This record gives sequence, C-alpha cells and structure tokens, in this order.
Amino acid sequence: MFQGGFVSWFLFYSFLPFSLYSFLVMLYPLRDFEVTRSIQSKELKAGSHAAVTIQLTRKFPIPLFYLVVEDQVSTGIFSTAEITQVKKLIYPGFKRSIQLQYEFENLPRGEHHFTSTELKTGDFLGIFQKSRRIDASDSILVYPSYTQMTYQPIHVQYDQGVASTDVKIQRDTTMATGLREYQPGDRVSWIHWKSFARTNDLMTKEFEERKSHDVCFILDRTPTALFEDLVSFTASLSRAVLKKGAQAGYISTGSGIQRIPVKNGDHHQRQIDYQLAKVQADSDQPFDEAIKKEISRMSQSVVLLVVTSVLTRELIQQLHDYARNNSAVAVFLIKDANNKSKNSDEQQVKALASSKGIMVRDCFAGHFANVFSEVKQA
Repeated sequence: MFQGGFVSWFLFYSFLPFSLYSFLVMLYPLRDFEVTRSIQSKELKAGSHAAVTIQLTRKFPIPLFYLVVEDQVSTGIFSTAEITQVKKLIYPGFKRSIQLQYEFENLPRGEHHFTSTELKTGDFLGIFQKSRRIDASDSILVYPSYTQMTYQPIHVQYDQGVASTDVKIQRDTTMATGLREYQPGDRVSWIHWKSFARTNDLMTKEFEERKSHDVCFILDRTPTALFEDLVSFTASLSRAVLKKGAQAGYISTGSGIQRIPVKNGDHHQRQIDYQLAKVQADSDQPFDEAIKKEISRMSQSVVLLVVTSVLTRELIQQLHDYARNNSAVAVFLIKDANNKSKNSDEQQVKALASSKGIMVRDCFAGHFANVFSEVKQA
C-alpha cells in the first residue's frame, strides 16, 4: 500500500505548510512594529515602585507563533531594583496590537534610561529566527530618599567658649521706615533730599533690618559604601534648612562640579534635589583638595555644612582656614549604624576640630531624624 512515491509526496505536503510559514516569517519585516512605552511616573523617590507599559502595534497581521520582547534599560537600575521581567515571551498570533507590562520595586537613586526595545521571532521548528532593535528612548529620574528633621542654626564652638555667627544683618533698602540725622559713613543714596531742601539739614533714611541665615552644603563624592547615605542625609538636611526659612547653596566636586548658589524657595529645593538625584561617587582626589578652590570663593557670612564619611586632619585644617574668620562650620560624619565602635585616631581629629571651632557630629545611617537634638538654638 505504501509505495515509495506516496511516502515521498506525503512527507513533502506535510512539511510544505511549515516551509511556507518559515519563508513568510523570513520575509516579514519586524520594522512593521511600532513601540510605545509609557511609565506611570517619571519622577520618583528612591525605594519606590514604577510600572512600565509597552504597547506594540503593527499594520500587517501576519501570524507569529511567538515573539520575545526585551526592554533595554541602563544597568544602574539593576543595583537594588527588583524587576518582574524586562524580557517576556508572548504569542501574538494575528493580533495587530499587543500590550505588556512589567514593574520595578525598590528603585535606586539616579537617572535611568530606556534606550530601545528588542523583538525576536521565528518559525515553529526553529529553522529560521530574526530580531530587530527598535529605538524607543525614555528616562526616569529617581530622587534620593530623605528623613524629616528639624534644623537648628549652627554656632562656632571653641574650647574657650561659643561665638554666634549664624545670623547676618541685611537692610531692606526698598522701603524707608523713618529718618535720622546724617552720620559719617552713610551712603549718598540713603540721604533724604526732600527734607534737606526744606530744612537745610542732612537727614538719612532708616531702613528695616532683617536677619538672614545663609548655608552651603558640601558633599563628599569620594567613593564609599556609605555614599547613598551621604546623599540621603544631604537631601534631608537641605529640606530642613529651607523649611527653617534660611537660604541654602550646594557644592560637590568630582569628575564634574555641581554648584548651586545660595537661595531659597521651592524651585531652589527642586534644583538641589535634581543635582542630588544625578550625583555619583566619582571623585579621584582627597576631599580636602577637591573643595579647596570652592571654599576659597565662599562668602565668609555663609555657614558651611560638610557631609562626609571620613574625617581627616587635612580636611579640618582646610575648613579651619575658612572658619578662622569667625564663620560657622559643621561636619556631619556619616557612619554605618551597625558599627559604633570608637576610633582613637578619629577622636584625636575631633578634638582638633573642636579646638579650631569646627563642630563634628556623628550621624548613623537610618537615624538622621534627631541629628540636631543636641544643637542649641541661636
């Protein structure tokens, strides 16, 4: 019954549909797919959750047995994030539109980029496979986490006593509040010329005096396992200072310089947060050398709040050159909460700092809320 010719033709016709399908898949251009990526929120806080939705659409409903979809994401996001799956296998069949979703948990701080989406498909038997990478650029910005704290203005503290330098007096020259007799040294612009014309006596306008408190944060970008804690503390500190009504600036030096002038307001807070979201531990020189040039440019009325994880004599000497002009300087030493052992060398450097009027405060990771509990108000 089964002759050789029949078997040959039977096998030929049985295999023909698979061959035609493989040929069809080979001819089908994956560029027919359009990729649209939507992200639930593009500005997030470290440790938060993000959902990503990928929408695939195509014009020609060629039946596809399977399709592998892989989103190309910057590697930095994998440092701490838990991801459901950026690579998924789907069975599109004749569908023109396909939607799939994956999620990130515990997002790390930083700017994370989505560059493209890679599509892979093939035939039933795996004889033929093809792939294509479709550009679909996007990004998310993850801000550092922060802790609510109450800021107390810093004083210069010497072994011999305390000198308050946290407040400076400014005159609001936009509105005069009264007149007084002219005194040598008064500016010409302060003279009230109308009263001089009437009485022939020089009178000077009096202005409202207001107190201001200017602060500058200096972040150490030396590579350390505690760097994320340094960034988190700086973010917490900036919020506390600006909430107090003070003006704040920010400086950090590494492969590039991040510099924000002393200002206040919500927009200014967002500027600081943006820089802290992108900052990296990329300094290749000692911290005291990295900040030397920047400190020399600082106004002597600005309080320096230095955030670091390593305390050295060279750093204290560098800060003393600034503090000797009766300016307030405080060093916040970030430490691992699981390692509270005393270090004799560190204690000696702390004593040196105290003798030079520089406050050093230990700040343990995860316990930032009460860091100012022992700092006396101005």
